[in-house]
Amino acid sequence: MLLGLSVATALAGCQVRPLHDGAAGRAESLAAIGYSQADSRVGQEVRNQLVFLTGGGGGEPANPQYTVNMKVDSKTMGVLLEQSSDVPKAGRVIVSADYTLTRTSDGTVLRTGRRQIVAPVDYPEQEFAKLRAIRDAEDRGAHQLAELIRADIATIIGR
Repeated sequence: MLLGLSVATALAGCQVRPLHDGAAGRAESLAAIGYSQADSRVGQEVRNQLVFLTGGGGGEPANPQYTVNMKVDSKTMGVLLEQSSDVPKAGRVIVSADYTLTRTSDGTVLRTGRRQIVAPVDYPEQEFAKLRAIRDAEDRGAHQLAELIRADIATIIGR
């Protein structure tokens, strides 16, 4: 009896809330986020995807309740080398972002974080095709990174 009572008391403090519970308040809060300007093509991809994901396709608000300052970086690395020519045949694109979520009304920093995505890429022999493959991997990485950052922001705003 005493064991059952202590377990019930311990479980009473637990809360389980789904991240995507469809609450209108959370969607409105996410739609009230403004984002810093990007300083690179990959940064712009991350920014555009975040604006779409949090705004539901409605764009950025005129007077945001929250602001996200981001610094996005992308680098390309070769992984495998062909023995005879030292030409990379496979590699990876690493897209990372440092970001800060701030409440606009009082300047309170709600979250500071760093996220990183690794997107694999195969390098073809043709130079233009190689550049295009890298760009496609950067775009994939940017979209995945935006999903992670959006999930972080939704968690903080949902509290």
